[in-house]
Amino acid sequence: MDKNAHIYVAGHRGLVGSALVRALERQGHERILHRTSRELDLRDALAVREFFDKEQVDYVFLAAAKVGGIGANYDYPADFIRDNLLIQTNVIEAAYRTGVRKLMFLGSTCIYPKMAPQPLREDSLLTGTLEPTNEPYAIAKIAGIKMCQAYNRQFGTRFISVMPTNLYGPNDNFDIESSHVLPALIRKFHDAKRDRAPYVTLWGTGTPRREFLHVDDMADACLFLMDRYEDSDIVNIGWGEDIPIAGLAELVKSIVGYEGEIRYDSNRPDGTPRKLVDVSKLSGLGWKASIPLEAGLRETYSWYVRHSAEAPELTGLQGRLG
Repeated sequence: MDKNAHIYVAGHRGLVGSALVRALERQGHERILHRTSRELDLRDALAVREFFDKEQVDYVFLAAAKVGGIGANYDYPADFIRDNLLIQTNVIEAAYRTGVRKLMFLGSTCIYPKMAPQPLREDSLLTGTLEPTNEPYAIAKIAGIKMCQAYNRQFGTRFISVMPTNLYGPNDNFDIESSHVLPALIRKFHDAKRDRAPYVTLWGTGTPRREFLHVDDMADACLFLMDRYEDSDIVNIGWGEDIPIAGLAELVKSIVGYEGEIRYDSNRPDGTPRKLVDVSKLSGLGWKASIPLEAGLRETYSWYVRHSAEAPELTGLQGRLG
């Protein structure tokens, strides 16, 4: 991507989008386009077409999505499949119609079958049943992948798709009701420490294993692939190692400085037993993550403490679609 290119980051205020903006700015890109969800509702096809017609976009990072943890996916399945299908369809179609040079679609490792062999290889897609707790979201993301592949085959576009593992870092969603596991843990232990609560209750058994990647590593990988990767096949982005939820909880507890007890509610769902991605394809292309989990968590907690005091709305759903 040349420095004068018009680069649209869809979802620039969310965890992923804001990291992409930071990475692009570090590389010297100055013509970075973004809009909040109030300025541009990506679910509105006409508004999206008008935006692309006006701005003459060269490159697109499609990071805008409706996202959430187990609770949010369980309570609002229609919202998750509808909004994500609309966002993806409108942006991909507009990118094709206006001759965008290249588009990157950001998916999720939830696209893989619940019981797929570990670590998750890219060719595991559509080989089994999905995890029920986030199936509507996963189906929307699979549709986005297939849409990019179909446009490449039929129209000769350069649309690529990447599947990041669980991400964390600055600008995450720390809302207890809708966040993913790691920011939810940070918020729970922080609030428990503040309130001097004797214990914290977590969903499930603590036995599922999860992989976590700092979002700045993810953004670096995305820019690397945007410059070097041209295939329609998906690419995993991850750290390559995982940790039990119970071990993660103990690590977050220690970083936050909470001294109470951890209890597990086994009546609540665990989700997928394990989600570790195979990163051999990305490693073979020449990229590897560099931010260790504990160091990244300490930096993320420091960010949360600073910004939650200055702007409490950052713990909610601000910027998830914008």
